[in-house]
Amino acid sequence: MTSIVRDQWYVAAYGHEIAPRDGGGGTAFGRTICGEPISFWRTSGGEVTAMSDRCVHRRFPLSQAPSRLVADTVVCGYHGFTYGADGVCVAVPGQTRVPRSARLRRYPVVELDGFVWVFIGDPDRADAGSVPRAPWLALEGWTTVCGMEPLAARASLLVDNLLDLSHETYLHGGYIGTPEVAETPITVDVDEQAGTLRVSRHMADAGCPPFYARSTGITERITRWQDIEFTPPCLYRLHSRVAPVGVEPNADGSDPDGFHVKVVYAITPETETSTHDFWAVARDFALDDTSVSDYLRESNRTVVRQDVTALDVLERVLASEPDGYQELSIDIDTGSLAARRLIARLADAPIDSDR
Repeated sequence: MTSIVRDQWYVAAYGHEIAPRDGGGGTAFGRTICGEPISFWRTSGGEVTAMSDRCVHRRFPLSQAPSRLVADTVVCGYHGFTYGADGVCVAVPGQTRVPRSARLRRYPVVELDGFVWVFIGDPDRADAGSVPRAPWLALEGWTTVCGMEPLAARASLLVDNLLDLSHETYLHGGYIGTPEVAETPITVDVDEQAGTLRVSRHMADAGCPPFYARSTGITERITRWQDIEFTPPCLYRLHSRVAPVGVEPNADGSDPDGFHVKVVYAITPETETSTHDFWAVARDFALDDTSVSDYLRESNRTVVRQDVTALDVLERVLASEPDGYQELSIDIDTGSLAARRLIARLADAPIDSDR
């Protein structure tokens, strides 16, 4: 049984990964999403198109050189089959007749908030209005750093990891973890109708980890809020607020003395047991300070790689363990278990509460 939710939008790339067509040439960008090899490229008008990354003739990848883009077509580098932006073959070598079946599967695409989203499943069910948002990544008044790390583990392990931030204390000490994260209880709110999940942890008096001390300049203890908003199965937003102890938002909701960070993860299965781990960190302070951007970029990349190392190990453990192994869950797993239920419902498959 597949663990991948179909009929779903997933982040395929950052917009900047798919190069503009200034000179009209170049190559397509290839990435495997949910087990499907897909090629992405921009038309001369700047729109992103997505289609199967396999020529219909002998399956050569259209994102692989010497395949190339010519005007608003992609030319297979093996035998020259040429396709338009709609995936329909417009020329074949050695003959004027183009077989009617010479067309590639085309995927619905939306470019939003700096992400390129692709719809996997029945294209008739692709509602662009249902794409989850992360507006801070491209919003005036915010500065963003981002990256992507390949994960040799199933996507559900990354979901578990991100919804239980108590692991910061142990896995990410010296970067974002302090003892208070593991010691502070969480609250969980599930909106069954909307299919969304919130997990919150508010620390009134906590140590200031280097991630925030070096970026904000705060040297004393802090009030630290972690409010997670998860849209299953693929978009995670951590609304993080830090301020000196005792500094709270104003009664009208304004918060001029707080520092706000939005940590966004797009969780995209590559295969059943590998994942594209897109991450971005947006902030509303020190907007033009490149040293802060450089620090947050490298620090968050280190944190992500620490997660990747741990989850790659977990994937190997799961692959080798005997049937019937029972895992133990505790209070801090409430958010992760709720996410599993929501994802299982999306997949229309029974849930295994012990996995």
